[in-house]
Amino acid sequence: RYIGDWSSDVCSSDLAEKSRPYSMLGGGVMVIACQNSIVAQELMLKKMQLLIKFKPYLESLKIYVKDLKFDAKKWEE
Repeated sequence: RYIGDWSSDVCSSDLAEKSRPYSMLGGGVMVIACQNSIVAQELMLKKMQLLIKFKPYLESLKIYVKDLKFDAKKWEE
């Protein structure tokens, strides 16, 4: 399970299978590894919705995230 169960609570199941939280950068930026650039683009279009859904889980863990970065280069099978 990932933070807040990315696959069922935050992201739609079709995109969740092709993406996952990867790391944190300075300034509250969470990197999301994506299977390819198409998935990254689809998630980029839903960024605000994802941030709103993810916020309660992150706050409960005292993790501050103000932005998401979608990166196809970080994907690992």
